[in-house]
Amino acid sequence: MKINNKTALLLIDLQKGFENIDYWGGGRNNPDAEKNAAQILKLWRKKELPLFHIQHCSTTEGSPLAPNQPGNEFLELTKPLEGETIIQKQVNSGFIGTNLKEKLEQLDIKCLVIVGLTTDHCVSTTTRMAGNFGFKTYLVEDAVATFDKIGVNGEKFPAQLIHDTALASLHEEFAQVITMSELLELIK
Repeated sequence: MKINNKTALLLIDLQKGFENIDYWGGGRNNPDAEKNAAQILKLWRKKELPLFHIQHCSTTEGSPLAPNQPGNEFLELTKPLEGETIIQKQVNSGFIGTNLKEKLEQLDIKCLVIVGLTTDHCVSTTTRMAGNFGFKTYLVEDAVATFDKIGVNGEKFPAQLIHDTALASLHEEFAQVITMSELLELIK
């Protein structure tokens, strides 16, 4: 399938609050995720394809992503331009409590490309719902990232393992997990 004007880019939670690695788990994988997302965004803008910036507005006390915190702001690399759509959410899915699905349907979007943070939380939840809603969904594995997690028995799981298992759970069930270079081939 080729990428066209019925394909929307979802940029999930590319916000300054995720720069605080210690708050989120102490370790992180894929340090180039934001740069890769920015490269995809640049190409999307050049081709004038539909795109949506998803912004997490946390209701958790003390969260760097709370609306009154500087971490709620978008990263400079992927900051929305004037006129680009921003969808604000308070939970892990870009579809819950928002008008994202309606906006996609208004544009007759059939396909989604997903990038952003974090692989196992908001990216995964939004990807699962996108697949369940019937969108052909591509998740760009090198334009998403996550953090170390502490297991139920106190063991520490490294970010790369969390990332890889989240992608394995999504691939060919809710989305096609692809690389940025594979995406660029689809856009040609």
